Amino acid sequence: MRTLLLGGAVLAATIVSSAEASAGKRAAVNPYPGYHSAIYADPAHWLCRGDTDDVCDHDLDATSVKANGKTRTESWHEAKHPKFDCFYVYPTISNDPGGNSDLVPAAADELFVVRQQAARLGTTCRVFAPVYRQVTLTALIARLAGRTPPPTDPALAYGDVVDAWKHYIANDNEGRGVVLIGHSQGASLLVNLIKNEIDPNPDLRARLVSAILLGTSLQVPAGQDVGGDFANIPLCHTPHDTGCAISYASFRASAPPPANSLFGRSQRPGWKAACTNPASLRGGKGWLHPFLPTDGASLPIFMAPRPRWVDPEKRPITTPFVTLPRFVEAECAETNGFVYLALRPQGNPADPRIDDIGGDLTPEWGLHLVDANIAMGDLVALAQREGRAWRAKH
Repeated sequence: MRTLLLGGAVLAATIVSSAEASAGKRAAVNPYPGYHSAIYADPAHWLCRGDTDDVCDHDLDATSVKANGKTRTESWHEAKHPKFDCFYVYPTISNDPGGNSDLVPAAADELFVVRQQAARLGTTCRVFAPVYRQVTLTALIARLAGRTPPPTDPALAYGDVVDAWKHYIANDNEGRGVVLIGHSQGASLLVNLIKNEIDPNPDLRARLVSAILLGTSLQVPAGQDVGGDFANIPLCHTPHDTGCAISYASFRASAPPPANSLFGRSQRPGWKAACTNPASLRGGKGWLHPFLPTDGASLPIFMAPRPRWVDPEKRPITTPFVTLPRFVEAECAETNGFVYLALRPQGNPADPRIDDIGGDLTPEWGLHLVDANIAMGDLVALAQREGRAWRAKH
């Protein structure tokens, strides 16, 4: 069997205080009264919106491949009356030539990645995903290659995300609970958004179902789960917690972060990177529920041949996604001060399934490309359960 090369892309806590719960039961307060964005009033500047027919609404069926080689189709269905929202910020993906992207999404860039990382959440929430003028992949690759990158403006990217968030809250949210989800650059922007807009504001904290921050190094004090990057928002420890954060960066258990790793590192003495295992928020090991693209490209950075998911392939796999039950085991780990989600693919040459997953870039990047895909089923299930818990409290 061949190895799949995916091209391109923890102490229980009382999460919501009684004061916040009471606030949530009152009529929703608009923290941004009268706010109206000149950019985000236009649906064209949203990849996905809960009230439009878009890329988040179609063609998300998956083929489940069991260890015995048997396959079955898992049909995806959009939630008919979702009771909470999801607000998604995508990772570095734009191939626009400048240091910052424009506001026109490309099919192979922004539209591609939102379908990989956020659309599946539509089975449980309304998905809102703004286009933003991110620091481009073009600039990142130039910097990594030692070339002079085009001028970049990170403040422009952050300003767009804040603008979209304020417009959404002021005009679309109506007091509903919201899951924030982002990966890589998107997660970093959401960390800052939460710090500046949500963490200090009891009304907005009361609406936070959870924040799913992937492929970043969310900081918490060693031995604690709140008081680092966020003053009031702790880590999630059960699927019934709300107003909390889920965060990790994934590496192979056999290839932990090296000294120059970009993720899992402490950013100041006494702090550590957060790790919450989406397969087992209480800690320990768990089987992930991946949704991987059938053609092998989680992020279209490096393309690879279409993988052979099962051999022999008794019937063609025609769904756009594949899921592999009990194939990747995950556990939060710490090595040399780096805290990360350690993944153990359980490929077995004796069974007919593919032997490994990919998503590797270089040792310091780990399995960054598949941070979202590798646990997408778990993230959807967590959002659903946390959303239900949020509604029970509000």
